[in-house]
Amino acid sequence: MEALNQVLDRVKHEVHQQHPYTVTVPSGDIKVKLNQNENPFDLPSDIRRSIFDSWNEVEFNRYPTEQPDELVRSIADYIGWDEKGIIIGNGSNELTYTLGLVFISQGTKVVLPRPMFSFYQRVVDIYGGQVVSVAPRDDLGFDTDALMDTIQTVQPAMVVVTSPNNPTSLAVPFNALRSIARSTSGLVLIDEAYIEFAHQPSMLEVLEDVPNVILLRTFSKAFGLAGTRIGYLIGAPALMSEIMKARVPFMIDRFSTHVIQTLLSHPKLIQDRIESICSETRQLTGALKQMKGIRVIEGQANFVLFQPQGNGQKLFRKLASMGILVRDMSGYSELKGFLRVSTGTPEQNTQFIHALTNAMDSF
Repeated sequence: MEALNQVLDRVKHEVHQQHPYTVTVPSGDIKVKLNQNENPFDLPSDIRRSIFDSWNEVEFNRYPTEQPDELVRSIADYIGWDEKGIIIGNGSNELTYTLGLVFISQGTKVVLPRPMFSFYQRVVDIYGGQVVSVAPRDDLGFDTDALMDTIQTVQPAMVVVTSPNNPTSLAVPFNALRSIARSTSGLVLIDEAYIEFAHQPSMLEVLEDVPNVILLRTFSKAFGLAGTRIGYLIGAPALMSEIMKARVPFMIDRFSTHVIQTLLSHPKLIQDRIESICSETRQLTGALKQMKGIRVIEGQANFVLFQPQGNGQKLFRKLASMGILVRDMSGYSELKGFLRVSTGTPEQNTQFIHALTNAMDSF
């Protein structure tokens, strides 16, 4: 035991202060899962068969390439960007750790507006950086004026902005994003995990004019491939070249690469599903707004943030007992009492609204 304690004492203080990232799921029979902003549509059966038929030809005893060059080229063609300016990771979270390794050391100042995906705070803390947070407006949108004032004051090495934002689904206006990028000489990471659902264009359109910007994207949301764990960075080739030096080789397995390349060859399927999800999100938002006693945050993602009157956590548990799983957002200081529901299939959304109506009537 003494030897174990001596080893435990050598764990970095920044790591020791953390706790494992977990998603709380109540016990019980969950019939409708709407808590993780997942795409409700799995791959069609014909595409699945095609993937597995061709997968039989893979040599399992051989390493994949150090970096997934073929997939990089496919993504470059799909988004219209130089392949040298793209880095693929094992999920966007893993790429966030890579950026921390490259840009954050003890005392590095990183500006984070609130509320925002808590994982960014975790990464900054683990690398010993200093988080400079910026409070939101009353409507929960990012206060871009305060954000730029903070940037001018602290001169951070890094600024992170998520747009559309998880957990609120609110997007930062396009021109404001460009102004934020131009207000600093540091890195500006713009998380575009939900950009395919947004009503405004991606910063990719002006990326050449703001070379200090890196875009972070994922295949987990609009593409419905959360199970493959693939995300990617987009930026200036010279900047990507430096970040690549910190990349671990052989991170991306052949199967995930194969799945994504296959799906990218079906652009109409992708677009049709995005349009369907956007339509369902609008209907879900409208249904929530018609209910008495609920404050709804209208955004630009595949989920809806809402605040019921009364005890939100109690409502969360009540819905779970009815087989409907949503997300309790009380872990964010600005979102006490809020719940978040992902857009599901039409049938799932109907089940959720029916359950919510019954649950609210019993409050």
